[in-house]
Amino acid sequence: MIELYEFLTGPAVWVSFSIFIGGLLVRTIYLLGVSLERDRVFYNHVDMKWGLRSIFHWLVPLGSRSLRAQPVFGIASFVFHLFLFVVPLFLQAHNMLLHEAFGVSLPSLPESLSDILTIVFLAAGVILLIRRLVKPEVRILTSAWDYFLLLFTCLPFVTGLFAYHQIGPYQSMLIIHIVSAEALLILIPFTKLSHVVLFFFSRAFIGFEMGTRRGAKTW
Repeated sequence: MIELYEFLTGPAVWVSFSIFIGGLLVRTIYLLGVSLERDRVFYNHVDMKWGLRSIFHWLVPLGSRSLRAQPVFGIASFVFHLFLFVVPLFLQAHNMLLHEAFGVSLPSLPESLSDILTIVFLAAGVILLIRRLVKPEVRILTSAWDYFLLLFTCLPFVTGLFAYHQIGPYQSMLIIHIVSAEALLILIPFTKLSHVVLFFFSRAFIGFEMGTRRGAKTW
């Protein structure tokens, strides 16, 4: 078990982050190339003012008309995406591992606050899951893979919380936590989770199209 832990917190960290960063970079460059080839006329309407305004209004809570029309989902989605980054990046235990692996670390949140943020994140995930289950217009567009990705995204948070508070077998829970987190990093470039980066391009392009060409807000 010790050897497995050392592998997962050593070489496996490098592999998962390399695939995560490299995969996102390659996919982004590829899609931009395809876009330049197939949508060449579209780039005549590039205006960063409209692109940045479109991104901004979709990043803030209830910043768009569609999110204001469904405020519970809008707030849950904002919290889910924000804490998905905040908790792992500023968790004290993660920063210790980050320093061991790469020699750098970030400021750490108090452990009690990390617990609260984790629970709020999971509550937001439950709201997003319920929305997919109960709203017909969302459920019809949701595949089994979409449900899996949502649940799998929550898995490192659940197992991390359980491991920290020693709920269940500690070593097994810790291993599952690390494996699921690294697997999630590897999955991101090859699944819909890649919108972690592609979101900014899609929103900017919609801003170019609607704002520069049509003079209409996208929010």
